[in-house]
Amino acid sequence: MSSTRSVRSMPALGAVVALAAGMLVALTPAPAHAAAGATLPFTSVEAEAATTTGSTVGPDHTQGTLASEASGRRAVRLNSGQRVEFTVPRAADAVNVAYNVPDGQSGSLDVYVNGAKLAKTLPVTSQYSYVDTGWIAGSRTHHFFANSRLLLDRNVQAGDKVAFQATGVQVTVDVADFEQAAAPATRPAGSVSVTDRGADPSGRGDSTQAFREAVSAARGGVVWIPPGEYRLTSALGGVQNVTLQGAGHWHSVVRSSRFIDQSNSAGNVHIKDFAVIGEVTERVDSQPDNFVNGSLGPNSSVSGMWLQHLKVGLWLTGNNDNLVVENNRILDTTADGLNLNGTAKGVRVRNNFLRNQGDDSLAMWSLNAPNTQSSFENNTISQPNLANGIAIYGGTDITVKDNLIADTNALGSGIAISNQKFLDPFHPLAGTITVSGNTLVRTGAMNPNWNHPMGALRVDSYDSAIEAQVRITGTTITDSPYSAFEFVSGSGRGYAARNITVDGATVTRTGTVVVQAETQGAATFRGVTATGVGSAGVYNCPYPSGSGSFTVTDGGGNSGWNSTWSDCSTWPEPGQGNPDPDPDRNLARGRPATATGSQDVYTPGRAVDGDANSYWESANHAFPQDLTVDLGSSQAVRRLVLKLPPQAVWQARTQTLSVQGSTDGSAYTTVLAARDYRFDPATGNTVTVNLPSGPGLRHLRLHVTGNTGWPAAQFSEVEAYLS
Repeated sequence: MSSTRSVRSMPALGAVVALAAGMLVALTPAPAHAAAGATLPFTSVEAEAATTTGSTVGPDHTQGTLASEASGRRAVRLNSGQRVEFTVPRAADAVNVAYNVPDGQSGSLDVYVNGAKLAKTLPVTSQYSYVDTGWIAGSRTHHFFANSRLLLDRNVQAGDKVAFQATGVQVTVDVADFEQAAAPATRPAGSVSVTDRGADPSGRGDSTQAFREAVSAARGGVVWIPPGEYRLTSALGGVQNVTLQGAGHWHSVVRSSRFIDQSNSAGNVHIKDFAVIGEVTERVDSQPDNFVNGSLGPNSSVSGMWLQHLKVGLWLTGNNDNLVVENNRILDTTADGLNLNGTAKGVRVRNNFLRNQGDDSLAMWSLNAPNTQSSFENNTISQPNLANGIAIYGGTDITVKDNLIADTNALGSGIAISNQKFLDPFHPLAGTITVSGNTLVRTGAMNPNWNHPMGALRVDSYDSAIEAQVRITGTTITDSPYSAFEFVSGSGRGYAARNITVDGATVTRTGTVVVQAETQGAATFRGVTATGVGSAGVYNCPYPSGSGSFTVTDGGGNSGWNSTWSDCSTWPEPGQGNPDPDPDRNLARGRPATATGSQDVYTPGRAVDGDANSYWESANHAFPQDLTVDLGSSQAVRRLVLKLPPQAVWQARTQTLSVQGSTDGSAYTTVLAARDYRFDPATGNTVTVNLPSGPGLRHLRLHVTGNTGWPAAQFSEVEAYLS
């Protein structure tokens, strides 16, 4: 979801990329990905890999650019008379094309098969593009692409040529999906046909009442939707204990922006094998412009559907226990593809293909009651353009498994595991959250509200600490424009992200860092390997300053990301490398600080917040006391500046302390033996401690054994410098 919420009611991996057989398959040499994603009946070919007389746009990740929303961040622009010619990768008789035309324009693409022009053309329009959602902070005009499909009325074979030529309007072609469409299914025995109740298969008449009568008459049986096109002008309700079945989504088409709208149902509703194509051109959250809005009831299913040009595919509230949503295509929605909006139990969403969502492609939002024991498995998601590929907002015992997600845009990660509530009553993450076997390609994006990036996989303690056990295993992350794993409290309030393990991940070519830690908490990493890291292994800079530390525990088997970004005052830019630290920069400022004890509100973070008027005070009457600062990486510290508040009320005092250092945070050695240091307001209550040359240290510790002015250790600032 985007940051305001109320919705009722691949550069390419190879010259040709196929989304088929549960894999992202490169048909020419390129990195192959593990078996994640849906088993799909079509093969996708990128336009930039085809032959063209047009021009390539991209690659570009910048929000608001056409290329940033394209598959692989590249596409082919055709002016009138220019063409793009695809080599067909498999036997097919149907094609779907993702395209863009300039705002306010419409037209068509001429279609050629092996050089022969077809009588049919492929319609293109900007009607469903250029969506504005000004109430969502950080959004810009988006949703540039749309999809148009065509039965070729002939068979083509692998190696044949299919070309598309612009006529009278500029068209940018992104990707073409080739498939062999199944023949129309036959009417089930004993079914009630909507045409028998007066439905008009030409699409000219209003078939709403005929559909309602058929649903009522077929209770306990099957409503048959024969081949044809049917227009519905309002939603169906009272749908329960019935199957709605078409002849296949290439053959039975319902034109409606609202198909089912009901708050409850007895269940056993099975919807399959037809298309619902709407006319939604803008996102209006007060309108239920969804294929399903509300409840299908327990033990229901949705399968084999083509859902397009809607606000949301399925916005599910109420009782949908044990619902199965599988083998569907959800395209061009102005908001979510599917959202489990609380109370869902045992829901399985699997083997679906989603492209060009205007919000989260798949989401669980535990509003009013928690979603429990539900899963998103083996789905393929491409190009969500204003949020995440998959988002889990709260819920108990949730599974996100074996999904393939590519090309997220603004405000979105590939996968987000979050306690962002949006509204109350919200039910935070609980139990075990299993994130397993997912492949993320070119995911993560710049967040314009934060003015810094979101990682490919994000764990976000936005509105409350992460108390669930988050288990992330077997993740493949490729070509993330920024970081691979992000741990953040997106509200800026510093709630802890903890109880997290990351096992067996492969990270290839990440733009900045592997781990982006921006809040307090902890995670253990085992068997995480990285190559092609753009800046540094770890960015470890919890916010707000002084809120606590984020502990990165090396559980063994990790490689390729052992460096730490050196300067928390700047963000790493993709590919810039880790700059040498400024010798005049205070290495301790804003770094995580801990202590053996604190008095009242005088916490360790106050000693590294850059404000000499705030201070840390240890537990009283309990010497010795330690203050430890994690510098983020090993540093050759040569000088410390220790301060107390400069006001005269802070009378002169002497503190006895030694300086200790560690590279791993567990084994400490003495850097400088104990001695007395006098703090005097006449000289600014400041002392300088010069350290001897020696090996670098990451963890700096002040070990205090006495204070003549107060029975506790006290520092308002601890500053560390290289010279």
